[in-house]
Amino acid sequence: MNLTIGYSPCPNDCFVFDALVNKKIDTEGLNFEVILEDIETLNKKALEGQLDITKLSFHAYVYNLKQYILLRAGSALGFNCGPILVTSAKSKIKNLDDISVAIPGKLTTANFLLSLAYPNLKNKIEYTFSDIEEAVLKGKVDAGLIIHENRFTYHEKGLVKIIDLGEYWNSLIQAPIPLGGIVIKRHLDKDLQQKVNKLIKKSVEFAFQNPESSMQYVKQNAQEMNEEVMKKHINLYVNSFSLDLGDIGINAVELMFNKGKELKLFDFETNQLIID
Repeated sequence: MNLTIGYSPCPNDCFVFDALVNKKIDTEGLNFEVILEDIETLNKKALEGQLDITKLSFHAYVYNLKQYILLRAGSALGFNCGPILVTSAKSKIKNLDDISVAIPGKLTTANFLLSLAYPNLKNKIEYTFSDIEEAVLKGKVDAGLIIHENRFTYHEKGLVKIIDLGEYWNSLIQAPIPLGGIVIKRHLDKDLQQKVNKLIKKSVEFAFQNPESSMQYVKQNAQEMNEEVMKKHINLYVNSFSLDLGDIGINAVELMFNKGKELKLFDFETNQLIID
């Protein structure tokens, strides 16, 4: 059986899915057609129901509960690993509500966290995540919301931190930050959903047991990133929650959804969030 699967070319996703899509584990008759895109593109593809299985921002999942259901394996959650709001070292920002901010997409969890911290900040401009630092440095925007590997390198480029939204979340809510999850079409057979979840978990287990095995695939898709940054990226975003969300991870997702609903940042219909 052939299934489409979408995830980003970032090191953590390639680390998680390498064994699955490159047949380093037995995929039990399933073949996966890989679509590599940045996270906001995947969010939009999910809204259109284009993919059988996909990584998406947990914020985007709020709007997609009818089409998809969350798998237990493959997610990115953690403590103090959230997006960082940065500006130029030369900047003289006084009132954050009045500034222009480059964001990696309206549907990203990063944008949700920014809205949580600064509900009156309205001048947001969407950029591909990899172009945000340059937009700030060239003065196209006052500040930028950076995600992924940029959190490890922004200071080398003359940017300074305004706020770490991961730290903000953890000061507000004593739970890991639900950044991105793996979802599968709800209409697919439940046994198939369970099989895909089991295979993704096996893929993560293989990666943990054979960390160097995935590095060729990671490097192939990470463009010009150096190996040290790649490994930092993987270590930050791939952890025990990637094997199984567990009660703590599921609770974190529910807390995020309920907090957003409470503050009227979004609304959603109650539906089963995660496979049994």
